Amino acid sequence: MRLSGRKASLLTRTWAPSQGIVLISLIAVQTILFVVQLIISEWDGAFITEYLAVSDRGISQAYAWQFFTAPFLHISIWHFLANVILLYVVGRDVNAIIGERRFLFLYFFGLFAGELGHLFLMPTDSILFAASGGVAAVCVAYATMLPELELTTLLLFMVPVRLKMRRVAQIALLIGTGLLIFDRSGPVAHSVFIGGAAAGWIYAHLLGFGRASFLQRTWRSRAREAERVRSLTTDQFLAEKVDPLLEKISTQGLGSLSRRERRLLAEAGTRMQGQSET
Repeated sequence: MRLSGRKASLLTRTWAPSQGIVLISLIAVQTILFVVQLIISEWDGAFITEYLAVSDRGISQAYAWQFFTAPFLHISIWHFLANVILLYVVGRDVNAIIGERRFLFLYFFGLFAGELGHLFLMPTDSILFAASGGVAAVCVAYATMLPELELTTLLLFMVPVRLKMRRVAQIALLIGTGLLIFDRSGPVAHSVFIGGAAAGWIYAHLLGFGRASFLQRTWRSRAREAERVRSLTTDQFLAEKVDPLLEKISTQGLGSLSRRERRLLAEAGTRMQGQSET
């Protein structure tokens, strides 16, 4: 069965396999902690923003626990519901594809990468409620694993619209970037999206999904070339790699050689020494 060929609808699809304990546990923990957050807010509304959410005051006062409490804070009931629904709908597929241990790591990688992105991208007068970082990582990882998967939803609850997962991720990225530009003060939740999305993309690529990036292609190309060079005989190595360097030295001088070219000369010496000893 080809995963990339599946078509699914958020409105009609059913889910046969049993849900993973990690996914259900994450949703349960988020729900319990959101209720606790509501109770604390009723008791002292400023306590959340001053001591539990990531803030410039907390950083200056070395409230290190904020980096562990903020990932479980939601800015509103709608923020909580959106996170839980997305985590359930998207997370069950990702959990089934990569396994529970990797899914848990992906989620927490997104949480803390989202916080890191907030610290780099937002001003000091913003206060971070970071629960969306893990969800962003899961969603972008899903779009990386199954970019051609089609989702069907209702625009304005009337018009059916089909979008591929990569388009959904691109639209979300544009919205997140727009919010990052125009909403930059006070309590915020959207500033974790860029960091969380980057974490999801990176982790999916580390697992072998998605197109190889430019850096990956370059690294693989160099690795193949290095393996080919190692397989050359000494005579082939001298003819292909060393003779052009000797010609370059004769015309431009020894100082014209790059570090890589100097390493090739050193390797040639090592090969010739090894050949003479044998």
